[in-house]
Amino acid sequence: MKQSDAIIQKIENLSADIFRLSLYAPHIADKAKPGQFVTIKAGNTYDPITRRPFSIHQVFDDGRIEIIFKALGKGTKILAASQEGQSANIIGPLGNPFTIQKKMCLIGGGMGIAPLLFLAKTIQKQEGINADIISILAARNKNELDCFINEFELIGIDPHLATDDGSLGHHGLITDLIPKALAGSPDRQVCACGPQPMLQAIAKICKEHGTPCQVSLETMMACGISACLGCAIEKTEPTREEKFFHVCKDGPVFWAGEIKWTA
Repeated sequence: MKQSDAIIQKIENLSADIFRLSLYAPHIADKAKPGQFVTIKAGNTYDPITRRPFSIHQVFDDGRIEIIFKALGKGTKILAASQEGQSANIIGPLGNPFTIQKKMCLIGGGMGIAPLLFLAKTIQKQEGINADIISILAARNKNELDCFINEFELIGIDPHLATDDGSLGHHGLITDLIPKALAGSPDRQVCACGPQPMLQAIAKICKEHGTPCQVSLETMMACGISACLGCAIEKTEPTREEKFFHVCKDGPVFWAGEIKWTA
C-alpha cells in the first residue's frame, strides 16, 4: 500500500453517468491483484473530506490502471470532471484479492462487473489454455451492460446477460441464470461482485449446489484502512474479541460462508 499522486491519462464518458478513468500509477499496477481496490481523493479541497473507493478494473504493463464508476455523489462527480494530465492522490492497492483456480464462474451486477475483467485476464494468464471461465453479467438496462460486454468478448469470453428491463439478454434476475451455469460442473468456483441482496442470493444458490463461492462486498468506506470502522459486517463465527469483519481490511473479498447474511 502506498499513497502517491497518479497522473490522469484518460477520462471517458461511457454512458449517461458511467465513466472510465485511466491513471498512470506504476506502483499499483505492479502489485495489484484481482479484487483489490484503491481510494482516490476527489479534487484538491477538503470537500468532500473522505476518499472514494474504487475496484481495479484493469492493469497494464506500461504502469496504467483503470477504474469504472458511476458519477452519483459529489466526490464521483468531481472525479468525472477531471482533465487529462491532472494528478489524483491515490492509495493502493488495498484489501484482499480473489482466490483463483482454472474453472471459474464470474458473476457481476451493475458496477460490480468492474473488477471481474481484471480477474478474468489474470485467470487466463495464470492458467493458460486450461482456463475455463463462465461469465454472467447483469444490469438495469442495455446501456449499463454495453460498457463491459465488448471487453469480455475481446478476451474470448461470451458472457450470459440479464437486464431488469429486458433490453438485453434475459429479462429478469441474474440468479435465474446461475443454476444452469453451475449444472454438471461441481468443481467450478464462483466469484461474485455486486449489490448485497444479489450476493446473498448467489451465496444461497451456491450453498445448495455445493459450489465454493467468493463474494466481493460493496460497502461505504470512509478511510479504506480500517481506522474509521465504518464498513463492519457480521461474521458467521464471531470470536470474543471480534464480532465483525471490516470490509476494507479483511475483504473486500470473502468466502460467502464467512458472512452472516441478513434474514
